[in-house]
Amino acid sequence: MRWPRAVMGGLLALTIASTSACQSLGIGSEDTGDIVIGADLELSGPLAAVGTAYRRALDLKRDQINRSGVLGARKLRIEVTDNGSDPSLSQTNIAKFLDRSDVAAIITGACSECLAASSKLLNERHMPTVALAPASDVVNPVEQPYIFKLGPNAKDSAAALARELQRSRAETAALVVADDAYGREGRSALEGELRKLDVEMTVSTVRLADTDLTQAVQKALDDKPDVIILWLFPDQAAAAAASARHAGFKGQLYLDMAAAGDLFLGEPAAKAIDNAIMISTHTMAIDDVIATTPAKAARKQWFRDYTSRYGGYNAYASYAADALQLIVNAIQTIGEIDRARIRDILETTQIDGLSGPLRMTPDNHSGLMPQALTALVARGGRWRVSG
Repeated sequence: MRWPRAVMGGLLALTIASTSACQSLGIGSEDTGDIVIGADLELSGPLAAVGTAYRRALDLKRDQINRSGVLGARKLRIEVTDNGSDPSLSQTNIAKFLDRSDVAAIITGACSECLAASSKLLNERHMPTVALAPASDVVNPVEQPYIFKLGPNAKDSAAALARELQRSRAETAALVVADDAYGREGRSALEGELRKLDVEMTVSTVRLADTDLTQAVQKALDDKPDVIILWLFPDQAAAAAASARHAGFKGQLYLDMAAAGDLFLGEPAAKAIDNAIMISTHTMAIDDVIATTPAKAARKQWFRDYTSRYGGYNAYASYAADALQLIVNAIQTIGEIDRARIRDILETTQIDGLSGPLRMTPDNHSGLMPQALTALVARGGRWRVSG
């Protein structure tokens, strides 16, 4: 189905505008200063590839929003700091944002420990924050009312992986997992899911900074598992897959959604990951999706826009774009920069985003719905919808 150009123009901001998005900002005619969003990202260190994808997405989405004119006379400005995947540096960066009266909200990156280090201060200073880190313990609505999360949820990813493993009739599995907050959360969730299936699972851990995963993979292979599950960020997942194949493992590889990075897989990862199953959002295989709804059409357009600007697509891009759109929608709704009211709007968000359906409630500050997930398969050096 081909959407008319006029309709596509209306989808510029994901076709997810809030109920009052058609109104212009009440301050638009008087205030012309920039609306500032702080972003503390991993532009160096072990998570630099993810942080870079986030920054690119924020830049692209900012430009789209500014061209659309939805903020009236004001312009959106993103101020980015690099935390180097270091919680101490991240604390310093966030503290500087908190000392500024012109920062309306903050977006934080992939480092779960970085956000945890500043979560208390963010809430004490009443700063609305959308986290792109995957760990869920930083978005407890009671203890952290000002923090919201977009992106992978360990329990949902584990449940989806378990369904795929059930189809394989595997009896044993080896998990290679990062020893960070999200990795520990994923390990616990997987243990619970595989216990239901009577699948025995052994565990081999790595550090986020590890680049040589040979020993960890060999440990995983020692018990001759039927399948290997890689619960790792993209670069480590690719390295672990290559190590497993080099060691002679011919069984099925399964990847958690945190492993979803670039759409096109470079060598030797492409060969190692061929036919692997990964849990991800539909955005990674948007070419296989028919645009039967405005939301799907918006996702396809976003994919084209990002690919056109950067020469390829990264799975993490949609989360960052959604995070920025949520904040802008909240500012549109209230018509002014009021951190407490932005928080209140974020807490009742219900939209169809680029990542999939997003729902925030007072009891749940982790917005990505399980329905956003699907199983993808690596074929010919890129990801496709499985089946």
